[in-house]
Amino acid sequence: MTISPTRRTVLIVTGGAAAALATGCGNDDGGGSSSDSADATKSAAGGALAKTTEIPEGGGKIFTAEKVVVTQPTKGDFKAFSAVCTHQGCTVGSVANGTINCPCHKSEFRIADGSVASGPATKPLPQKQISVRGDSITLT
Repeated sequence: MTISPTRRTVLIVTGGAAAALATGCGNDDGGGSSSDSADATKSAAGGALAKTTEIPEGGGKIFTAEKVVVTQPTKGDFKAFSAVCTHQGCTVGSVANGTINCPCHKSEFRIADGSVASGPATKPLPQKQISVRGDSITLT
């Protein structure tokens, strides 16, 4: 006796596997370079994206839900860029040593202006608008 799975069974099984794979694709390096659910909730509710103290001087923080990376190239100077790599659309994965880094093909972008520090990307990360009021950074 041969048992063939139904279309519904195949969809349920493959859908669950795809969800598990998608969940495992996030960056959770503990270094504060990715968004957490509290960040997503704050931003979605129109609240502050981050506190200025959360963005390290000479570094930055990636907010994956908003697809934005906020940097602080020099003390008190905050910048924001798209977190989507201009090479093939991957979400950047870290901010270190003065660059925003894409894990897919190793493109690097400068934290000061989003320009390409090393390819294969050839276009800079687009700037995003933020406002800094007191110690709050808000995506505008």
